[in-house]
Amino acid sequence: MNLLQQALNYNQLRKGANEATKTLNRGLADIVVLAGDTEPIEILLHLPLLCEDKNVPYVFVRSKQALGRACGVSRPIVACSVTTNEGSQLKSQITSIQQEIERLLV
Repeated sequence: MNLLQQALNYNQLRKGANEATKTLNRGLADIVVLAGDTEPIEILLHLPLLCEDKNVPYVFVRSKQALGRACGVSRPIVACSVTTNEGSQLKSQITSIQQEIERLLV
């Protein structure tokens, strides 16, 4: 969640399922975060498959309300993506989070 707030400050955060899909299709997404309490869940079911096709790590969080707060919005958010930026100061944090997600999946 801390990475999401920092990515928001560096303008490297895209909020919403449609924006996450766009960044994945364009090859810009580094990490995708999904809300586990999304109703209906079918809104998000294409994103894990797309992440696996594009080899982008994804993680579920418990609440869409908490995800919205972490993204700096007062409304609930069902998905967001942290995007790639050349020479970004967040690159080291992004790679460490990616490695942690990979360890969780093994």
